[in-house]
Amino acid sequence: MTGASVPAEASRASVPPVLRIVPPTRWWALPVRELWEYRELLYFFVWREIKIRYKQTAIGAAWAILQPFLTMLVFSLFFGKLAHIPSEGLPYPIFSYSGLLPWMYFAGALQNSTTAIVDNQRLITKVYFPRLALPLSSVVSGLVDFSISFLMFLAMMAYYRMRPAWTMLWIPAFLGLALLTALGVGLWLSALNAIYRDVRYVLPFLVQFWMFASPVVYPASLMPAKWRWVYGLNPMTGVIEGFRWALAGRGDPPGRLILASSGIVLLVLLSGLAYFQKMETTVADVV
Repeated sequence: MTGASVPAEASRASVPPVLRIVPPTRWWALPVRELWEYRELLYFFVWREIKIRYKQTAIGAAWAILQPFLTMLVFSLFFGKLAHIPSEGLPYPIFSYSGLLPWMYFAGALQNSTTAIVDNQRLITKVYFPRLALPLSSVVSGLVDFSISFLMFLAMMAYYRMRPAWTMLWIPAFLGLALLTALGVGLWLSALNAIYRDVRYVLPFLVQFWMFASPVVYPASLMPAKWRWVYGLNPMTGVIEGFRWALAGRGDPPGRLILASSGIVLLVLLSGLAYFQKMETTVADVV
């Protein structure tokens, strides 16, 4: 009996494992377990995004400082000095840069995540991996630029002799809200861009329009109080106003704006995840 069982066990051990790849059964669920299994691939995608971004550039990561800094100078001249836009008691360079910090991160992450599927179409058609890793890596890699830009803001605070407030402890929460906003919208646009290539032509206009519809160069307090919660339906309104409050440490937290924006972010993220997972099963055929 023992001698007969050994060959049987050996034959079963020699059979290669079978991996079944099936469409997701729950449209609303984030495939955390699958992403964790592919965490090394996700890390590679993030690292590749960072390397490609600064490959063959003369000043490298310094662009993460120059872009928001030069934009801040232009805004300070035209909106601060000439148009006299109120800045809620803050120096206008501090006011505008505190809005540009989350906006620059959001805009960059949105643009990179929108083109993630199309840019990796050869990889998608050859091997299976969770497609969600592509837009997610584009969103996560932008945190490097944000961290570098944040150092510039600290230098500006030192120049204007502003002390960091305890409210800065809220920055990770608002940064997470910005990340989820970019991911939710990016999931929608990346799936649509795989089908309709017009999306990449509409995206620059969308980003520009969205910036002026957000309180980057002006405070949300200019909006009448009874309509301010409607303004908060723009998810970046709560993010930017929350960042500004956390960085400057002045005034009351924009609670209603943040609640309204958080609700919209949750809705956009769940619907974007549902649409992306629906398209994931056919994206290799249409990309």
